Amino acid sequence: MSLLNMKGITKTFPGVKALDNVDLELNDSEVLALLGENGAGKSTLMKILSGVYSEDEGSLEVRGRKLKIDSPQTAMENGIGIIHQELSLVPHLSVTENIFLGREKLHSFFKKIDWKALNKESEQLLLELGIRNVDVTRPVKEYSIAVQQMVEIARILSMNCDIIIMDEPTDALTPQEIESLFKVIRSLKTSGKGIIYISHKLEEIFEICDRVQVLRDGSYVDTKKVSETNTEELIQMMVGRDVENKFPWKEPIPKETVLELQNVSSSGLVYNINLEAKKGEVLGIFGLMGSGRTELCKTIFGVYPSDGTILLDGSKAKLNSPKDAIKRGIAYLSENRKSEGLFLEHEVYRNMTLASLDFFSTSLGKIDKKSERTKVNEYIEKLTVKTPHMNQKVNNLSGGNQQKLVFGKWLMTDPKVLILDEPTRGVDVGAKVELYNLINELKAKDVVIIMVSSELPEVMGISDRILVMHDGRVTGEFSHQDATQEKIMEKAVNA
Repeated sequence: MSLLNMKGITKTFPGVKALDNVDLELNDSEVLALLGENGAGKSTLMKILSGVYSEDEGSLEVRGRKLKIDSPQTAMENGIGIIHQELSLVPHLSVTENIFLGREKLHSFFKKIDWKALNKESEQLLLELGIRNVDVTRPVKEYSIAVQQMVEIARILSMNCDIIIMDEPTDALTPQEIESLFKVIRSLKTSGKGIIYISHKLEEIFEICDRVQVLRDGSYVDTKKVSETNTEELIQMMVGRDVENKFPWKEPIPKETVLELQNVSSSGLVYNINLEAKKGEVLGIFGLMGSGRTELCKTIFGVYPSDGTILLDGSKAKLNSPKDAIKRGIAYLSENRKSEGLFLEHEVYRNMTLASLDFFSTSLGKIDKKSERTKVNEYIEKLTVKTPHMNQKVNNLSGGNQQKLVFGKWLMTDPKVLILDEPTRGVDVGAKVELYNLINELKAKDVVIIMVSSELPEVMGISDRILVMHDGRVTGEFSHQDATQEKIMEKAVNA
Protein backbone atom coordinates (compact mmCIF):
# COMPACT_ATOMS: atom_id res chain seq x y z
CA MET A 1 0.00 0.00 0.00
CA SER A 2 1.27 3.48 -0.89
CA LEU A 3 2.48 5.35 2.18
CA LEU A 4 4.04 8.42 0.56
CA ASN A 5 3.70 10.13 -2.81
CA MET A 6 5.81 13.12 -3.87
CA LYS A 7 4.87 14.44 -7.31
CA GLY A 8 6.54 17.00 -9.57
CA ILE A 9 8.87 18.36 -6.89
CA THR A 10 10.95 21.30 -8.15
CA LYS A 11 13.40 23.37 -6.12
CA THR A 12 15.75 26.15 -7.20
CA PHE A 13 18.54 27.77 -5.19
CA PRO A 14 20.44 30.88 -6.32
CA GLY A 15 22.22 29.87 -9.52
CA VAL A 16 21.24 26.19 -9.51
CA LYS A 17 18.13 24.05 -10.11
CA ALA A 18 18.48 21.40 -7.42
CA LEU A 19 15.34 19.42 -8.33
CA ASP A 20 13.39 19.36 -11.59
CA ASN A 21 9.93 17.71 -11.58
CA VAL A 22 10.91 14.74 -9.38
CA ASP A 23 8.46 12.02 -8.27
CA LEU A 24 8.93 9.55 -5.41
CA GLU A 25 6.69 6.79 -4.05
CA LEU A 26 7.22 4.84 -0.82
CA ASN A 27 5.12 1.87 0.27
CA ASP A 28 4.28 0.42 3.68
CA SER A 29 6.82 -2.13 4.97
CA GLU A 30 9.42 -1.07 2.41
CA VAL A 31 13.01 0.14 2.36
CA LEU A 32 13.48 2.40 -0.67
CA ALA A 33 17.05 3.29 -1.63
CA LEU A 34 17.61 6.78 -3.03
CA LEU A 35 20.82 6.95 -5.06
CA GLY A 36 22.70 9.57 -7.04
CA GLU A 37 26.03 11.33 -7.30
CA ASN A 38 26.90 14.26 -5.06
CA GLY A 39 24.63 17.14 -5.99
CA ALA A 40 22.05 14.86 -7.63
CA GLY A 41 19.34 16.26 -5.35
CA LYS A 42 18.86 13.42 -2.85
CA SER A 43 19.38 15.45 0.32
CA THR A 44 17.39 18.39 -1.07
CA LEU A 45 14.41 16.13 -1.80
CA MET A 46 14.57 14.67 1.70
CA LYS A 47 14.89 18.10 3.30
CA ILE A 48 11.68 19.08 1.52
CA LEU A 49 9.97 15.95 2.84
CA SER A 50 11.22 16.67 6.37
CA GLY A 51 10.23 20.36 6.32
CA VAL A 52 13.72 21.90 6.23
CA TYR A 53 13.09 23.33 2.74
CA SER A 54 9.83 24.15 0.98
CA GLU A 55 9.27 23.06 -2.61
CA ASP A 56 8.81 25.66 -5.37
CA GLU A 57 6.44 23.35 -7.25
CA GLY A 58 4.86 19.95 -6.69
CA SER A 59 2.70 18.13 -4.15
CA LEU A 60 3.03 15.64 -1.32
CA GLU A 61 0.60 13.01 -0.03
CA VAL A 62 0.81 10.71 3.00
CA ARG A 63 -1.63 7.79 2.86
CA GLY A 64 -3.60 9.62 0.17
CA ARG A 65 -3.94 12.82 2.21
CA LYS A 66 -2.41 15.99 0.76
CA LEU A 67 0.02 17.73 3.08
CA LYS A 68 1.89 21.02 3.13
CA ILE A 69 5.01 20.46 5.21
CA ASP A 70 6.32 23.90 6.13
CA SER A 71 8.60 23.00 9.06
CA PRO A 72 10.38 20.05 10.70
CA GLN A 73 7.76 20.24 13.45
CA THR A 74 4.96 19.75 10.90
CA ALA A 75 6.86 16.79 9.44
CA MET A 76 7.24 15.14 12.85
CA GLU A 77 3.57 15.74 13.67
CA ASN A 78 2.74 13.81 10.49
CA GLY A 79 5.02 10.89 11.31
CA ILE A 80 8.06 11.87 9.22
CA GLY A 81 11.54 11.75 10.78
CA ILE A 82 15.00 12.23 9.30
CA ILE A 83 18.45 11.11 10.34
CA HIS A 84 20.65 13.76 8.72
CA GLN A 85 23.99 13.03 7.05
CA GLU A 86 25.45 15.89 9.09
CA LEU A 87 24.71 15.28 12.78
CA SER A 88 22.18 17.68 14.31
CA LEU A 89 22.89 17.02 17.98
CA VAL A 90 23.44 19.71 20.63
CA PRO A 91 27.02 18.98 21.81
CA HIS A 92 26.78 20.22 25.42
CA LEU A 93 23.49 18.45 26.19
CA SER A 94 23.41 14.89 27.50
CA VAL A 95 22.65 11.82 25.40
CA THR A 96 19.15 11.63 26.91
CA GLU A 97 18.50 15.35 26.46
CA ASN A 98 19.41 15.05 22.78
CA ILE A 99 17.19 12.01 22.22
CA PHE A 100 14.11 13.60 23.83
CA LEU A 101 14.76 17.30 23.15
CA GLY A 102 11.39 19.07 22.93
CA ARG A 103 9.52 15.88 23.86
CA GLU A 104 10.45 15.48 27.53
CA LYS A 105 8.00 13.38 29.53
CA LEU A 106 6.64 14.66 32.85
CA HIS A 107 6.40 12.55 35.98
CA SER A 108 2.73 11.59 36.48
CA PHE A 109 2.69 12.77 40.11
CA PHE A 110 5.33 15.49 40.50
CA LYS A 111 4.68 17.08 37.06
CA LYS A 112 8.40 17.51 36.51
CA ILE A 113 10.59 15.96 33.83
CA ASP A 114 11.03 12.30 34.71
CA TRP A 115 14.74 12.01 33.96
CA LYS A 116 14.98 8.56 35.53
CA ALA A 117 12.44 7.16 33.08
CA LEU A 118 13.95 9.03 30.13
CA ASN A 119 17.46 7.82 30.96
CA LYS A 120 16.20 4.24 31.15
CA GLU A 121 14.42 4.59 27.81
CA SER A 122 17.56 6.10 26.23
CA GLU A 123 19.66 3.18 27.44
CA GLN A 124 17.12 0.73 26.00
CA LEU A 125 17.07 2.48 22.61
CA LEU A 126 20.87 2.39 22.41
CA LEU A 127 20.88 -1.24 23.54
CA GLU A 128 18.61 -2.12 20.60
CA LEU A 129 21.24 -0.52 18.37
CA GLY A 130 23.99 -2.61 19.96
CA ILE A 131 25.47 0.27 21.99
CA ARG A 132 26.41 -0.54 25.58
CA ASN A 133 28.41 1.15 28.34
CA VAL A 134 27.30 4.67 27.43
CA ASP A 135 26.50 7.02 30.31
CA VAL A 136 23.39 8.72 28.90
CA THR A 137 23.66 11.55 31.45
CA ARG A 138 26.97 12.79 30.04
CA PRO A 139 27.31 15.40 27.25
CA VAL A 140 27.09 13.81 23.81
CA LYS A 141 30.23 15.70 22.70
CA GLU A 142 32.30 13.39 24.94
CA TYR A 143 31.55 10.41 22.70
CA SER A 144 32.92 9.33 19.34
CA ILE A 145 31.30 10.23 16.02
CA ALA A 146 30.03 6.63 15.80
CA VAL A 147 28.23 6.84 19.14
CA GLN A 148 26.84 10.27 18.23
CA GLN A 149 25.50 8.76 15.00
CA MET A 150 23.71 6.07 17.02
CA VAL A 151 22.27 8.74 19.34
CA GLU A 152 20.90 10.52 16.26
CA ILE A 153 19.30 7.26 15.10
CA ALA A 154 17.90 6.57 18.59
CA ARG A 155 16.32 10.04 18.63
CA ILE A 156 14.32 9.28 15.49
CA LEU A 157 13.38 5.78 16.68
CA SER A 158 11.99 7.30 19.89
CA MET A 159 9.50 9.33 17.83
CA ASN A 160 7.78 6.22 16.42
CA CYS A 161 7.58 7.76 12.93
CA ASP A 162 5.81 6.00 10.04
CA ILE A 163 8.26 7.41 7.48
CA ILE A 164 11.94 7.38 8.40
CA ILE A 165 14.62 8.99 6.22
CA MET A 166 18.15 7.72 6.75
CA ASP A 167 20.77 9.89 5.03
CA GLU A 168 24.13 8.05 5.05
CA PRO A 169 23.40 6.48 8.47
CA THR A 170 26.36 4.07 8.49
CA ASP A 171 29.16 6.48 7.53
CA ALA A 172 30.84 6.39 10.95
CA LEU A 173 29.77 2.92 12.07
CA THR A 174 31.74 -0.30 12.49
CA PRO A 175 30.55 -3.50 10.75
CA GLN A 176 29.04 -4.72 14.02
CA GLU A 177 27.16 -1.44 14.54
CA ILE A 178 25.91 -1.55 10.94
CA GLU A 179 24.52 -5.04 11.47
CA SER A 180 22.75 -3.85 14.63
CA LEU A 181 21.21 -0.99 12.66
CA PHE A 182 20.10 -3.36 9.90
CA LYS A 183 18.34 -5.54 12.48
CA VAL A 184 16.43 -2.46 13.65
CA ILE A 185 15.56 -1.54 10.05
CA ARG A 186 14.21 -5.04 9.38
CA SER A 187 12.11 -4.82 12.56
CA LEU A 188 10.75 -1.41 11.52
CA LYS A 189 9.90 -2.79 8.09
CA THR A 190 8.04 -5.74 9.64
CA SER A 191 5.98 -3.33 11.76
CA GLY A 192 4.79 -1.49 8.63
CA LYS A 193 7.16 1.48 8.60
CA GLY A 194 8.48 2.96 5.36
CA ILE A 195 12.19 3.80 5.18
CA ILE A 196 14.01 5.93 2.62
CA TYR A 197 17.66 4.91 2.69
CA ILE A 198 20.40 7.09 1.19
CA SER A 199 23.88 5.58 0.91
CA HIS A 200 26.89 5.56 -1.39
CA LYS A 201 27.71 2.04 -0.19
CA LEU A 202 26.08 -0.07 -2.88
CA GLU A 203 26.64 -3.32 -0.99
CA GLU A 204 24.27 -1.99 1.70
CA ILE A 205 21.58 -1.28 -0.90
CA PHE A 206 21.56 -4.92 -1.99
CA GLU A 207 21.49 -6.16 1.60
CA ILE A 208 18.75 -4.02 3.14
CA CYS A 209 16.63 -2.35 0.41
CA ASP A 210 13.62 -3.53 -1.64
CA ARG A 211 13.57 -0.95 -4.43
CA VAL A 212 16.05 1.66 -5.62
CA GLN A 213 15.35 5.07 -7.17
CA VAL A 214 18.10 7.02 -8.93
CA LEU A 215 18.44 10.79 -9.39
CA ARG A 216 20.97 12.53 -11.61
CA ASP A 217 21.56 16.29 -11.81
CA GLY A 218 18.29 17.00 -10.01
CA SER A 219 16.15 14.84 -12.31
CA TYR A 220 14.49 11.44 -11.95
CA VAL A 221 16.27 8.62 -13.83
CA ASP A 222 14.55 5.32 -12.97
CA THR A 223 13.25 3.03 -10.21
CA LYS A 224 14.03 -0.69 -10.06
CA LYS A 225 13.56 -3.64 -7.76
CA VAL A 226 16.87 -4.41 -6.06
CA SER A 227 16.47 -8.06 -7.02
CA GLU A 228 16.31 -7.08 -10.71
CA THR A 229 19.41 -4.88 -10.98
CA ASN A 230 23.16 -5.00 -10.26
CA THR A 231 26.03 -2.76 -9.21
CA GLU A 232 27.18 -1.96 -12.75
CA GLU A 233 23.69 -0.89 -13.85
CA LEU A 234 23.19 1.34 -10.80
CA ILE A 235 26.54 3.05 -11.33
CA GLN A 236 25.66 3.63 -14.99
CA MET A 237 22.30 5.12 -13.96
CA MET A 238 23.91 7.39 -11.34
CA VAL A 239 26.81 8.79 -13.33
CA GLY A 240 25.65 8.32 -16.92
CA ARG A 241 28.88 6.52 -17.74
CA ASP A 242 30.78 3.35 -16.88
CA VAL A 243 33.23 3.61 -13.97
CA GLU A 244 36.11 1.25 -14.57
CA ASN A 245 39.06 0.30 -12.38
CA LYS A 246 37.57 1.40 -9.07
CA PHE A 247 40.95 1.33 -7.29
CA PRO A 248 43.48 2.61 -9.87
CA TRP A 249 46.58 1.66 -7.84
CA LYS A 250 50.03 2.42 -9.22
CA GLU A 251 53.09 0.73 -7.78
CA PRO A 252 55.44 3.32 -6.21
CA ILE A 253 59.11 3.72 -7.03
CA PRO A 254 61.14 3.29 -3.79
CA LYS A 255 62.32 6.70 -2.55
CA GLU A 256 63.72 8.32 0.57
CA THR A 257 61.86 8.64 3.86
CA VAL A 258 60.15 11.99 4.51
CA LEU A 259 58.30 11.37 7.78
CA GLU A 260 59.49 9.10 10.57
CA LEU A 261 58.04 8.44 14.02
CA GLN A 262 60.26 6.87 16.69
CA ASN A 263 58.51 5.58 19.82
CA VAL A 264 55.87 8.31 19.63
CA SER A 265 53.19 8.26 22.32
CA SER A 266 50.39 10.59 23.32
CA SER A 267 49.05 10.03 26.82
CA GLY A 268 46.07 7.70 26.80
CA LEU A 269 45.72 7.84 23.01
CA VAL A 270 48.58 6.13 21.15
CA TYR A 271 51.59 4.21 22.41
CA ASN A 272 55.14 3.66 21.09
CA ILE A 273 54.34 4.27 17.44
CA ASN A 274 57.14 3.60 14.96
CA LEU A 275 56.55 4.28 11.29
CA GLU A 276 58.21 5.55 8.14
CA ALA A 277 56.46 7.24 5.23
CA LYS A 278 58.33 7.75 1.98
CA LYS A 279 58.08 10.16 -0.93
CA GLY A 280 55.34 9.21 -3.36
CA GLU A 281 53.84 6.59 -1.06
CA VAL A 282 50.32 6.00 0.26
CA LEU A 283 50.58 4.66 3.79
CA GLY A 284 47.18 3.25 4.76
CA ILE A 285 46.10 3.01 8.39
CA PHE A 286 43.30 0.65 9.33
CA GLY A 287 41.72 -0.11 12.66
CA LEU A 288 38.32 -0.61 14.21
CA MET A 289 36.56 2.18 16.07
CA GLY A 290 38.62 3.19 19.11
CA SER A 291 41.85 1.75 17.72
CA GLY A 292 43.63 5.12 17.85
CA ARG A 293 43.87 5.72 14.08
CA THR A 294 42.43 9.27 14.20
CA GLU A 295 44.37 10.05 17.38
CA LEU A 296 47.59 9.09 15.60
CA CYS A 297 46.78 11.45 12.74
CA LYS A 298 46.05 14.30 15.15
CA THR A 299 49.26 13.60 17.08
CA ILE A 300 51.30 13.95 13.89
CA PHE A 301 49.39 17.16 13.09
CA GLY A 302 50.22 18.69 16.48
CA VAL A 303 46.72 18.57 17.96
CA TYR A 304 47.82 16.32 20.83
CA PRO A 305 51.11 16.64 22.74
CA SER A 306 53.47 13.72 22.25
CA ASP A 307 56.58 12.02 23.58
CA GLY A 308 59.16 10.36 21.36
CA THR A 309 60.74 11.68 18.17
CA ILE A 310 59.17 12.93 14.95
CA LEU A 311 61.56 13.43 12.03
CA LEU A 312 60.85 15.37 8.84
CA ASP A 313 63.42 14.96 6.06
CA GLY A 314 65.78 13.48 8.64
CA SER A 315 65.67 16.35 11.15
CA LYS A 316 63.73 16.57 14.40
CA ALA A 317 60.41 18.39 14.12
CA LYS A 318 58.72 20.09 17.05
CA LEU A 319 55.02 19.87 16.22
CA ASN A 320 53.37 21.50 19.21
CA SER A 321 50.35 22.76 17.30
CA PRO A 322 48.63 22.47 13.91
CA LYS A 323 50.26 25.79 13.02
CA ASP A 324 53.69 24.19 13.49
CA ALA A 325 52.65 21.23 11.35
CA ILE A 326 51.31 23.39 8.52
CA LYS A 327 54.55 25.42 8.50
CA ARG A 328 56.49 22.17 8.10
CA GLY A 329 54.35 21.10 5.15
CA ILE A 330 51.90 18.76 6.90
CA ALA A 331 48.18 18.95 6.07
CA TYR A 332 45.32 17.11 7.78
CA LEU A 333 41.88 16.41 6.30
CA SER A 334 39.67 15.62 9.30
CA GLU A 335 37.09 12.84 9.45
CA ASN A 336 34.51 15.42 10.56
CA ARG A 337 34.29 18.16 7.95
CA LYS A 338 31.35 19.90 9.63
CA SER A 339 33.02 20.72 12.95
CA GLU A 340 36.73 20.57 12.05
CA GLY A 341 37.04 21.23 8.32
CA LEU A 342 34.70 24.00 7.21
CA PHE A 343 32.95 27.22 8.17
CA LEU A 344 29.54 26.31 6.77
CA GLU A 345 28.13 29.85 6.87
CA HIS A 346 31.01 31.25 4.81
CA GLU A 347 31.63 31.23 1.07
CA VAL A 348 33.41 28.57 -0.96
CA TYR A 349 36.43 30.77 -1.70
CA ARG A 350 36.95 31.79 1.94
CA ASN A 351 36.94 28.16 3.06
CA MET A 352 39.24 26.99 0.29
CA THR A 353 41.98 29.57 0.95
CA LEU A 354 41.72 29.56 4.75
CA ALA A 355 44.87 27.48 5.31
CA SER A 356 46.94 29.19 2.61
CA LEU A 357 46.32 32.92 3.05
CA ASP A 358 50.07 33.51 3.44
CA PHE A 359 50.48 32.47 -0.20
CA PHE A 360 48.20 35.31 -1.29
CA SER A 361 49.52 38.02 1.04
CA THR A 362 51.22 41.06 -0.49
CA SER A 363 54.20 42.88 1.00
CA LEU A 364 51.70 45.32 2.53
CA GLY A 365 49.96 42.52 4.39
CA LYS A 366 46.86 42.53 2.20
CA ILE A 367 45.31 39.63 0.27
CA ASP A 368 45.84 39.59 -3.50
CA LYS A 369 42.18 38.97 -4.36
CA LYS A 370 42.79 38.38 -8.06
CA SER A 371 45.43 35.73 -7.41
CA GLU A 372 43.28 34.15 -4.68
CA ARG A 373 40.20 33.85 -6.88
CA THR A 374 42.17 32.55 -9.85
CA LYS A 375 43.55 29.76 -7.66
CA VAL A 376 40.11 28.96 -6.21
CA ASN A 377 38.61 28.64 -9.69
CA GLU A 378 41.48 26.36 -10.67
CA TYR A 379 40.76 23.97 -7.79
CA ILE A 380 36.98 24.11 -8.24
CA GLU A 381 37.54 22.93 -11.81
CA LYS A 382 40.24 20.41 -10.90
CA LEU A 383 38.13 18.77 -8.19
CA THR A 384 34.84 19.16 -10.12
CA VAL A 385 33.17 20.90 -7.18
CA LYS A 386 29.53 21.46 -8.13
CA THR A 387 28.84 25.07 -7.18
CA PRO A 388 27.32 27.90 -9.23
CA HIS A 389 30.12 30.25 -8.16
CA MET A 390 32.83 30.68 -5.54
CA ASN A 391 30.65 33.04 -3.48
CA GLN A 392 28.16 30.26 -2.74
CA LYS A 393 27.71 29.53 0.99
CA VAL A 394 29.22 26.15 1.84
CA ASN A 395 26.10 24.94 3.67
CA ASN A 396 24.28 25.04 0.31
CA LEU A 397 26.63 22.40 -1.15
CA SER A 398 26.03 18.66 -0.96
CA GLY A 399 28.05 16.65 1.57
CA GLY A 400 30.27 15.23 -1.16
CA ASN A 401 31.06 18.63 -2.62
CA GLN A 402 31.85 19.91 0.85
CA GLN A 403 34.35 17.06 1.16
CA LYS A 404 35.97 18.01 -2.15
CA LEU A 405 36.22 21.57 -0.86
CA VAL A 406 38.13 20.44 2.24
CA PHE A 407 40.40 18.40 -0.01
CA GLY A 408 41.08 21.50 -2.10
CA LYS A 409 41.76 23.63 0.98
CA TRP A 410 44.68 21.43 1.96
CA LEU A 411 45.99 20.82 -1.55
CA MET A 412 46.28 24.58 -1.91
CA THR A 413 48.93 24.58 0.85
CA ASP A 414 51.15 22.42 -1.40
CA PRO A 415 51.85 19.90 1.38
CA LYS A 416 54.75 17.45 1.48
CA VAL A 417 52.75 15.21 3.87
CA LEU A 418 48.98 14.92 3.39
CA ILE A 419 47.02 13.11 6.11
CA LEU A 420 43.59 11.96 4.92
CA ASP A 421 41.19 10.77 7.64
CA GLU A 422 38.17 9.12 5.95
CA PRO A 423 38.70 11.17 2.74
CA THR A 424 35.81 9.58 0.82
CA ARG A 425 33.18 9.66 3.57
CA GLY A 426 29.88 10.76 2.03
CA VAL A 427 31.35 10.77 -1.49
CA ASP A 428 29.63 8.93 -4.36
CA VAL A 429 31.26 6.13 -6.34
CA GLY A 430 32.18 8.30 -9.32
CA ALA A 431 33.73 11.02 -7.18
CA LYS A 432 35.63 8.40 -5.17
CA VAL A 433 37.44 7.26 -8.30
CA GLU A 434 38.24 10.91 -9.10
CA LEU A 435 39.80 11.28 -5.63
CA TYR A 436 41.74 8.03 -6.02
CA ASN A 437 43.14 9.31 -9.32
CA LEU A 438 44.04 12.58 -7.60
CA ILE A 439 45.89 10.60 -4.92
CA ASN A 440 47.87 8.90 -7.69
CA GLU A 441 48.69 12.31 -9.18
CA LEU A 442 50.00 13.43 -5.79
CA LYS A 443 52.05 10.23 -5.51
CA ALA A 444 53.65 11.07 -8.84
CA LYS A 445 54.60 14.48 -7.40
CA ASP A 446 56.32 12.79 -4.42
CA VAL A 447 53.72 13.82 -1.83
CA VAL A 448 53.56 11.53 1.21
CA ILE A 449 49.98 10.41 1.81
CA ILE A 450 48.78 8.89 5.08
CA MET A 451 45.24 7.60 4.60
CA VAL A 452 42.84 6.38 7.27
CA SER A 453 39.68 4.60 6.15
CA SER A 454 37.13 2.38 7.85
CA GLU A 455 36.37 0.82 4.45
CA LEU A 456 38.75 -2.11 4.26
CA PRO A 457 38.49 -2.61 0.45
CA GLU A 458 39.46 1.06 0.03
CA VAL A 459 42.52 0.79 2.28
CA MET A 460 43.63 -2.35 0.48
CA GLY A 461 42.88 -0.98 -2.95
CA ILE A 462 44.72 2.34 -2.81
CA SER A 463 47.52 1.90 -0.22
CA ASP A 464 51.12 0.90 -0.94
CA ARG A 465 51.63 -0.24 2.65
CA ILE A 466 49.08 -0.75 5.41
CA LEU A 467 49.57 -0.30 9.16
CA VAL A 468 46.96 -1.95 11.38
CA MET A 469 46.11 -0.52 14.80
CA HIS A 470 44.43 -1.86 17.91
CA ASP A 471 44.01 -0.09 21.25
CA GLY A 472 46.42 2.73 20.36
CA ARG A 473 49.21 0.47 19.11
CA VAL A 474 50.43 -0.74 15.73
CA THR A 475 49.77 -4.47 15.59
CA GLY A 476 50.65 -5.28 11.99
CA GLU A 477 52.08 -4.06 8.69
CA PHE A 478 51.39 -5.36 5.18
CA SER A 479 52.47 -4.48 1.66
CA HIS A 480 49.83 -3.86 -1.02
CA GLN A 481 50.60 -7.24 -2.56
CA ASP A 482 50.51 -9.23 0.70
CA ALA A 483 47.42 -7.69 2.31
CA THR A 484 44.23 -9.72 2.62
CA GLN A 485 41.05 -8.89 4.52
CA GLU A 486 41.57 -11.89 6.77
CA LYS A 487 45.14 -10.92 7.69
CA ILE A 488 44.22 -7.29 8.36
CA MET A 489 41.16 -8.09 10.48
CA GLU A 490 43.17 -10.58 12.51
CA LYS A 491 45.59 -7.79 13.47
CA ALA A 492 42.76 -5.27 13.93
CA VAL A 493 41.23 -7.39 16.68
CA ASN A 494 44.73 -8.32 17.92
CA ALA A 495 43.96 -12.02 17.67
